[in-house]
Amino acid sequence: MTVQQYTFLFVGLSFSLYLFIAWRARVRDTGGFYVAGRGVPAIANGIATAADWMSAASFLSMAGLVSFMGYAGGVYLMGWTGGFVLLALLLAPYLRKSGRFTVPDFVGDRFESQTARLVALVCALFISFTYVAGQMRGVGIVFARFLEVDINIGVVLGMAIVFVYATLGGMKGITYTQVAQYWVLIVAFLIPVVAISLQLTGEAVPQLGMGSELTSSGQRLLTTLDQIHQDLGFPSYTDPFDGSWDKVNVFCTTLALMAGTAGLPHVIVRFYTVKNVQAARWSGFWAIFFIAILYLTAPATAAFSRYFVFDSLATMEKDQPPAWFEEWEQSGLVIWLDGLDETGQPDGKITYRNGDENELFCPGKGITADEVAALKVAHAQWLDSNGKAGADGRLILRQKGKGKPGPDRDIMVLALPQMAGLAAWIIALVAAGGLAAALSTASGLLLVISSSVVHDFYYRMIRPTATDRERLRLSRIAIGGAVVIAGLFGIYPPGFVAQVVAFAFGLASSSFFPVLVLGIFSMRVGAMPAIAGMVCGIGFTASYILSTVYFDGELWCFGIKPEGIGAIGMLVNFAVAGVLTPFCKPPSAEARDLVRRIREPEEDDSSSPVVH
Repeated sequence: MTVQQYTFLFVGLSFSLYLFIAWRARVRDTGGFYVAGRGVPAIANGIATAADWMSAASFLSMAGLVSFMGYAGGVYLMGWTGGFVLLALLLAPYLRKSGRFTVPDFVGDRFESQTARLVALVCALFISFTYVAGQMRGVGIVFARFLEVDINIGVVLGMAIVFVYATLGGMKGITYTQVAQYWVLIVAFLIPVVAISLQLTGEAVPQLGMGSELTSSGQRLLTTLDQIHQDLGFPSYTDPFDGSWDKVNVFCTTLALMAGTAGLPHVIVRFYTVKNVQAARWSGFWAIFFIAILYLTAPATAAFSRYFVFDSLATMEKDQPPAWFEEWEQSGLVIWLDGLDETGQPDGKITYRNGDENELFCPGKGITADEVAALKVAHAQWLDSNGKAGADGRLILRQKGKGKPGPDRDIMVLALPQMAGLAAWIIALVAAGGLAAALSTASGLLLVISSSVVHDFYYRMIRPTATDRERLRLSRIAIGGAVVIAGLFGIYPPGFVAQVVAFAFGLASSSFFPVLVLGIFSMRVGAMPAIAGMVCGIGFTASYILSTVYFDGELWCFGIKPEGIGAIGMLVNFAVAGVLTPFCKPPSAEARDLVRRIREPEEDDSSSPVVH
């Protein structure tokens, strides 16, 4: 069987399983739709949380980022895993004790303000739509390469699948679907990297293989990578704090990702689905355990993919790029425009380029096959800085209106089995895993969007008399609308998957994390400081990201990258709330009682008050 046939088989079987689970778990009330009836076992909820958490960014992009960034890529590993510990210990048990359905629900009741509820709702929608854009893009990338369809068609297919099982089962269906998706994605992630570790080093454990000697040369893998980087003029793969990733940026990005993790609404809501606080704590433990299996393996995947990129391109024959490169070039996600030799003929060389970009090849984001052909024709007239046609063998394509060069890092995990020459069924299995990762997170985000619009806005603010049946019907309609908007973001992405997701974390760290910490641990902070803090925090972070990424502005805030500006936005939020608190009205006795109650849980809190 071919790779495409295996892909159709694995994707078809996995999608059938997801739809079957959603059908069996379909719900008929809002309690089941929003929080799965609060009856999910802790270990099942932990697995589902891990799947919800490990999005297309974790599966597709994280190893690709580490592969290109080297040591600096560790900020994603540290930030995302450390943030989950922060969430499980600092926020989740207390939010579960409150008995609310959503984060805006808690904010509105804790600060006794419909305005605070509305601001939190807007923040939740902003964060969720930013995050879901990366997931839908990831779905499109997988479909484009392995089912040989246009990326946009792949996004539409993913939209249809998510819509069906999210609207059928709500949180209950999504939870048990995510349990299945976790096992699909983790098996798909581990099998190739174990096989490659054995192939390169003879070591079955990838983490050990990354630091072992290559069987072909007897030199350690990481030492080989460092040497190749130095020979090509790149910064060393393992040296810390090189180039623009200095200590300040590493610290700020790690902090932003940690606080953003603890403030993500689609992750927080998962802790509302269990019976009590004890189960919420155990859910956090199991989630961290199952997440660590992938996150501790990602650095090895990154190192192996980096090695194979250098090795396959360095040993290719004249005018004959490696098979994996040619196949991915057909998808428009990587492009090689052949350079010309002194006689004006194609030289068949892919030349590495040094500089701030530290890139090996160029991207084709949203570029059609016809556009690629036209670019290749035009390449004969292209002149480099020395006036020579095609002298360096490559042309950096710039995204329209952005001027941001760089390869599509999202393909590195998907292309790795092909680089290593693994069996066709393994290549197809990775495709199914990538789809599972993207769809699991997309479904959770869509549910947050639906609950924010219908429960927090329509029911709690507009029509408190709405019946359960009416709210359930509107929630399903809201998911349909959210799917369409998410699909448009996937077709017209604001960046590559992990970059978009990192922006979502920055927005969450600057808006939700401070207000939740203050809402739980401070009895003095009232509505006005909380509202002002959220608005200033997310406003500062969003404006900085937009100005520096999409309008080519300078990094005017201490040279901090947009991925890490959420840490400063978080401090702005805390500072504004802290400065205003002494001058504003304190919370009422009822609000202080809520804080006291959730901070001092009873031994048996299974009967926690539930606000419908």
